[in-house]
Amino acid sequence: MGQMATDAEALPGDLQRKAFRVSGLDCADCAGKFEETLRRLDNVEEASLGFASGKLYISYRGSLEEVHRLAASHGFRLMEEGSKVRLPFDPVKTRAVFALLSAIFLALAVVFVRISDAVSGILLLAATAAGGFNTFRKGILSLALRRFDMNVLMTLAVAGALFIGEWWEAAVVAFLFAAGNALETYTAEKNRRSIHALMDTIPGEANLLEGGIPRTVPLSSVRAGDLILVRPGERVPLDGLVQAGSSYVNESAVTGEPLPAAKKEGDRVFAGTLNGDGSLTVQVTSLASDSTLARIVRLVEEAQARRAPFQRFVDRFARVYTPTVILLAMLILAAGFAISAGDWRPWLYRSLALLIVACPCALVVSTPVAVAAALANAARHGILVKGGAYLEAAGRVKAIVFDKTGTLTGGSPGISGIVTFNGLGREDALRIAASLAAHSGHPLARAVSLYAQTEGMTLLPALDFVSYPGKGISGWVGGDTYLLGSPAYLAEEGVNLDLAELSLANGNSTLCLASGGRLLAVITLTDALRPGIRRLLNALRELGIGHLAMLSGDRETAALETARGLGLDYVKGGLLPGDKEEEVARIRRQFGRTAMVGDGINDAPALALADLGVALGAAGSATALETADVALMGDELWGLPYLISLSRRTVGVIRQNIILSLVIKGLAILLVFPGWLTLWLAILADMGASLLVTVNGMRLLYAGDKKDFNFLK
Repeated sequence: MGQMATDAEALPGDLQRKAFRVSGLDCADCAGKFEETLRRLDNVEEASLGFASGKLYISYRGSLEEVHRLAASHGFRLMEEGSKVRLPFDPVKTRAVFALLSAIFLALAVVFVRISDAVSGILLLAATAAGGFNTFRKGILSLALRRFDMNVLMTLAVAGALFIGEWWEAAVVAFLFAAGNALETYTAEKNRRSIHALMDTIPGEANLLEGGIPRTVPLSSVRAGDLILVRPGERVPLDGLVQAGSSYVNESAVTGEPLPAAKKEGDRVFAGTLNGDGSLTVQVTSLASDSTLARIVRLVEEAQARRAPFQRFVDRFARVYTPTVILLAMLILAAGFAISAGDWRPWLYRSLALLIVACPCALVVSTPVAVAAALANAARHGILVKGGAYLEAAGRVKAIVFDKTGTLTGGSPGISGIVTFNGLGREDALRIAASLAAHSGHPLARAVSLYAQTEGMTLLPALDFVSYPGKGISGWVGGDTYLLGSPAYLAEEGVNLDLAELSLANGNSTLCLASGGRLLAVITLTDALRPGIRRLLNALRELGIGHLAMLSGDRETAALETARGLGLDYVKGGLLPGDKEEEVARIRRQFGRTAMVGDGINDAPALALADLGVALGAAGSATALETADVALMGDELWGLPYLISLSRRTVGVIRQNIILSLVIKGLAILLVFPGWLTLWLAILADMGASLLVTVNGMRLLYAGDKKDFNFLK
């Protein structure tokens, strides 16, 4: 998937892209109208504003002067991503101060109501002005732009209340609206900061090694290829490769895995992760702005700005709902003039109350807050979802297709069997083979050596070691020369092989051990299943996934051997990337919405075709991180059932929010006709609904945990 860059970026022609943080964004409906206004500008190619993330991504030509002017006219301020400019005021604290002033003036008016009507009236006006200051300012600007938003509706309602002499109503309405705005701004900002907090884990300085001596410098002074020192207990400042030292590193900020990962020479480390009790010398591979963690934050913020299908439905509904209610308010006022015989004030009051209820803020915010909270939750657990559409899609998946190597299996071979011949014992065969294998870097040789270590064996010295690339190895061990390699290599060396005995390999990789022309042992190796994979597949079944399949490029016999006992519905081996794509297309036609889980590179065609492409271990692959719909940052599959469960919870919360907002608005509108809806009650209905759906959506920030899917134990 493509993405909009966070910094100014030159594109073909004179088109540029930038990202801004938007200050003063406290109304979802207002955010949508501002985005729509930006898109109408001649020099703006595309604009995407996420209310939940508070980020504006814009593609434009020429100057941004008109964009900044429009932002100011809407009461917003744009700050370029990465800018160190601080606002002269905190929007959350400012709104809280005005709400507090309004409350104080209102309380004083209550005290003075029996002492002096004049003083009480002045205090009521002061309470109205303090509570409505921000609203009135934005309302006047919106009226000038001929745009009817909540600020315009509130301004008209308060002005109308003052006009008909309902000063107490005007003051109470202004206070309640100010207090609700302050709470709504606080909750929105808290949600936005949840993902930004990830970047706070990256230190601002690094220990640059010059001539082996560390010197503390700003991150901006470090270049790719430089060596840095990460001391025990420090956070890794930049992505890189370990050149010296060993330690355990907590990578939960990137992968979501709470258990520390062992790091040694040649291993990757990521910016923002926490080093343990060892010292690491790291060669920098990317700058701070290009680190894996920075890309995660960037992609999550862009995902929050993209509209989910539910959101698009709500946006279309809101465009019809608001003018309909405004028209209804005008009809009520007109009917009042016609039937009231001159007493039009009660009808104007009802119209003003209906205007307040007309704001669709609760409805508009019902989806983005829930989606943003769920995306942040997933990111915190090492699951990067590229947008609300993919979050929704995860919960509707009916079939899941897995790649084999590196997905259902660990991606590295392990010994599955040892058969000995000509009187050699199993333990002796393993010791001799491992003693030779310890001198080789081949994956199969490493598997033999590692297996012997886990068995607690003491290896023997291997002399006259010779490696034959692609074939095998030889060496002198314990007084004899031994050969270890493929059957073809040993056949070339004149070893008598009984192919019937070699059939024990069952299509898996095979190593043969021989000496003096005699076959001594056959070692079979297979790509071992991931720990807990059967429990994981059972968990997916329990979530209602009706079809589980495995597609592999390995030999058919190897694929069937791996799938044995897993209870998969379909297994196919010997497939090229194009073949996998055809198989995924067939499964989609037969079973419906299908997810493909792979490494994000070799499986690219199948991932692209599936309704949901899931890349595994994306922390180590920039390609997977950029191309998949969902990236499991760690090298674990537990994130898949977690995502499906989170998706269904999110859809449930969105439905709750939409129903709540519509029911509350509907009841408030019904109260208008008998005259039971007061202005302050209308405010409580409007702001209460907005706060209710916001708080309900934010529950998803902390919904679920890895312990809910602890099949790795």
